[in-house]
Amino acid sequence: MRTDVSVTINGEPWLLAVESNDVLLETLRSKVGVKSPKIGCERGDCGTCTVLLDGHTVRSCLVLSVEVDGHEVVTLEGLDDEGLTELQQFFVDMNSFQCGFCAPGIVLAAAELLEENSRPSREEVQEAIGGNLCRCTGYDPIIDAVLAAADAGGRATQ
Repeated sequence: MRTDVSVTINGEPWLLAVESNDVLLETLRSKVGVKSPKIGCERGDCGTCTVLLDGHTVRSCLVLSVEVDGHEVVTLEGLDDEGLTELQQFFVDMNSFQCGFCAPGIVLAAAELLEENSRPSREEVQEAIGGNLCRCTGYDPIIDAVLAAADAGGRATQ
């Protein structure tokens, strides 16, 4: 059954016709053209499809598109419309990612953490990014970048 969904995606209003079983990940990628949420495990285990829904991280492969009606979705593309946020620049400067497949989900998880807690401990950073699998870095460069951004008062979002 087709349903119209009114949602704000990366600051822009969208009216999308979706099926009742469409997942947000596929809607973002195929109907909106947003490519940062990746198709990974499709079970919510890997974190590559992470987006912010009303400011909180969710696995877009587990959210039905009809559930976002009236809400706000932010992907990596929507964190800052003027380029990289300060948080993202710390990730770049500290060579935190190798292949980059996990980067969007980890950046969004770190952004959510820094919005809620501007001075997290190492353990809090580990917990915040814990649902995102990274096979390349061993997590230390990622955690170090989040802590450096926090120490510098880096902006996590716009």
